[in-house]
Amino acid sequence: MAKILLVDDELTMVQMVAEVLQSDGHEVFPFNGFHGASEGLVVHHPDIVITDLYLDRKSAHGLDIVRKARTLLPPPVIIMITGYGTIETAVEAMRLGAFDYLEKPFKLEELKLCVQRALAHTAVVAENHQLRKELKKQYRFTEIVGTSGAMQDVFRMVDLVADTDATVLILGESGTGKELIARSLHYNSRRAQGPFIPINCSALPENLLESELFGHRKGAFTGAISDKVGLFQEADGGTLFLDEIGTMPAQLQSRLLRVLQEREVRRVGDNQSVSVNVRILAATNENLEALVKTGRFREDLYYRLNVIAVHLPSLRERKEDIPLLVSHFLKDRVHGRTNQPFQVSRRAMEALCAYFWPGNVREFENAIQRATLLSALPMLRTRDFPPNIQLAAPPDDGSEDALGRVSLAAADNSTVTGPEVPSIVLAEKGTGPSKVVEGSLKEFMRNREQVYIHQVIKSHGGDKEAAAKTLEISLATLYRKLSDACD
Repeated sequence: MAKILLVDDELTMVQMVAEVLQSDGHEVFPFNGFHGASEGLVVHHPDIVITDLYLDRKSAHGLDIVRKARTLLPPPVIIMITGYGTIETAVEAMRLGAFDYLEKPFKLEELKLCVQRALAHTAVVAENHQLRKELKKQYRFTEIVGTSGAMQDVFRMVDLVADTDATVLILGESGTGKELIARSLHYNSRRAQGPFIPINCSALPENLLESELFGHRKGAFTGAISDKVGLFQEADGGTLFLDEIGTMPAQLQSRLLRVLQEREVRRVGDNQSVSVNVRILAATNENLEALVKTGRFREDLYYRLNVIAVHLPSLRERKEDIPLLVSHFLKDRVHGRTNQPFQVSRRAMEALCAYFWPGNVREFENAIQRATLLSALPMLRTRDFPPNIQLAAPPDDGSEDALGRVSLAAADNSTVTGPEVPSIVLAEKGTGPSKVVEGSLKEFMRNREQVYIHQVIKSHGGDKEAAAKTLEISLATLYRKLSDACD
């Protein structure tokens, strides 16, 4: 039940109501004066406050009780009672945060029902607060998997700009997690209690995108059968995430620029503007500077959006994170038939580390999911992955039966400070118990890179220029990598 602070200038009233509430199991703290009740708020921190409006029949001290109660964290639910009820005082009480308002004389059953509604409201607020805490935890930037230097730079930038209203432009290839970064920025900001509304600018034709973003008035165009509020207004007090901003048509670019400059929007077919309080986050996998040079993107809008730029590295630029990502995506997954946790063969792990990953983390996650669904064993082998990944695997030397298991605990420690990179546990075929092979992860990655490079060169009959094209690197870079291997 609830802790209830009760204050009224009529002692008989206080005693009667206190007895009724106590009989319902509530803990009641009764007062019949302003000063005692004011101190009681701090001492008892009640769940509900029931206060008379006029505590000395002259001044509306009940409103002072309301004001002080609203400073507590979390604030109690407030029920106002008075024998001098007017519309003005009721409005003032509700404006200050009172939950309900009862006029004397009232029936005790009315008060009991009011208390029940207040408790239900408290439960809903508490549940909503907990859900928001969980959501915020889910999108903490420290929960994004990655210990590489490139990802640490991203984390530091997000940490610096999250709790600001700065417009952020998130740059990165498709599948690198741009929306995840946008959500992290929102849920770690002062706007976390407001809405986060994403929209893909490339998913809708121009007329529908304009209506979605800005809204429209009834009759503004064919099919506009009613008024519609746009996403800028729906995101008021929160964040609007404009994904694939580089595809936005020129006319809408002009309108977006006005929103960023004036902080107001005008619905299609309307002649009045409405002020909005929205933080804009944008993302693109295109080169906006190149689009500006060709005239496909407004230069002034580009500079408005590019206040803060966050560059997300591709997966091939942070391959040292691959063992950690394997651990992350296999966490809590078990083999359907054996109910055993999944592990990865050493050869399959080497293939994952050597593959180019054009689809980045999105492709990586899909590959892991596919393998867990197709594998006949709780150990994922090279054959369980898509053919293009199988081609990146080294020659089968029997290691297909060896384990390359990554510590799952490491996936939970991917913080800005950066945990130690997990060791890979290898069990050599036929050698008995597993042993930990310690060593530099960079050295491991360089060795696997060299294996893959030589395989590609061999597949082209020794033609290094053709191999470089397949690897999507310059011929000079290929020779440098081969030279480094000889040092």
